[in-house]
Amino acid sequence: MAPSSRAQTRKLPWYLRPFKWLLWFVAISIAWVLVYVVVPPPVTLTMLTDGNGITKDWEGLSRIDRNMVRAVIAAEDGKFCSHDGFDREAIEEAIERNAKGKRMRGGSTISQQTAKNVFLWQGSGWTRYVRKVPEVWFTFLIEKIWGKRRIMEVYLNVAETGIGTYGVEAGAQRYFKHGADRLTPREAARIAAILPLPKKREAISPSGFTRRYGNTITARIGQVRRDGLDGCVYK
Repeated sequence: MAPSSRAQTRKLPWYLRPFKWLLWFVAISIAWVLVYVVVPPPVTLTMLTDGNGITKDWEGLSRIDRNMVRAVIAAEDGKFCSHDGFDREAIEEAIERNAKGKRMRGGSTISQQTAKNVFLWQGSGWTRYVRKVPEVWFTFLIEKIWGKRRIMEVYLNVAETGIGTYGVEAGAQRYFKHGADRLTPREAARIAAILPLPKKREAISPSGFTRRYGNTITARIGQVRRDGLDGCVYK
């Protein structure tokens, strides 16, 4: 049999090709997540598409003040240590709220936000909904492969904390002129308060909602500490 004939017999039927592509995607995504178990993500799609440049400085979790961990748990994901990557109650509440035409509010956990920030894109409109399928997959992977401590460490280093600023170390230097290793509860709360809209909110001398929200987070930090809601990060 001629070589060309053998190549034709080995070629997959068209209806099986999507399964081949899916297997490649699964293999590559698992390998990608495994690499980031020990290697800091060097850059993300969000950073690459940021026209304001990139200011970042990776810090291990042991060099980030515990107040910062407690602040993001208080602000973003109070069930971080108890869910499997998805807060189903928050998702259902978000769906109900959005269905009633109220202000759009997501139900994403810190794990979901980390998966999105590291492996995917931010998106708006219909592209945001397209992203949700791979976001679920990557969230599942990092929960199973990384664990809570690594998820928190990566999140705090890739989250946008200001215009062209990424990670809490760069944010602390920008706003408070010192490292993330000695953030006070109020400073950590102010950084956490701007995370949803880092290009529009200001951690220095905030006013209005941002100031009130920061004060609320400051108070919640004590609750996170008392209830051990950050225990999975430090066990």
